[in-house]
Amino acid sequence: MSAEPGTVRPGGRTARVRAAVLRAAGDVLAEQGFAHLDLADVARRAEVGKTTVYRRWGSVTGLVADLLSDMAEQSLPRVETGSVLGDLRANAALVRRTLADARQGALFRAVIAAAAGDVRTGEALRRFYDVRVAEWAPCVEQGVVRGELPVGTDAALVVRAVSAPLYYSLLTGGVAPGEDDAERAAAAAFAAAVAGVYVVGPR
Repeated sequence: MSAEPGTVRPGGRTARVRAAVLRAAGDVLAEQGFAHLDLADVARRAEVGKTTVYRRWGSVTGLVADLLSDMAEQSLPRVETGSVLGDLRANAALVRRTLADARQGALFRAVIAAAAGDVRTGEALRRFYDVRVAEWAPCVEQGVVRGELPVGTDAALVVRAVSAPLYYSLLTGGVAPGEDDAERAAAAAFAAAVAGVYVVGPR
């Protein structure tokens, strides 16, 4: 079964080409948005052959899918502080730093906007967040084991609840979230989880 364009993970020179192309694609998204992402322009920026880019990724959506996959792989691992609230604060701080970064914040705005109108980009974005949520979910699961949270708490829902207000601030207000926003997001998600808001199934 052949791999979908943009899903192969080679090494050596091919890996360097991939890194250069993905960097160029991210730059275009951050600077000009999804509508201006063009494979030929990306190839020129990355200083690689246009044929290589077309053969490897096939389409703009294939390129964006690979970019999101790479971003998920390169994201920092979870931080375990020994308490659920501490872990959620660490998660909120990481999300805040990412969205407040001039390049990363603009890149996420562009991809999220594109995902609303393009099925494949939307699927790639969901996979990105699934990977990140799965990385942090054990922090909540360990909190349940320690007795900090009710049995039956859905870890993924708690992790998503931390990020949601930070993305909302960026996407609806055009303002990068600050440290106070991150602290409130973590505290609110923790308080709701303690109260059993994210318990699923019979109570």
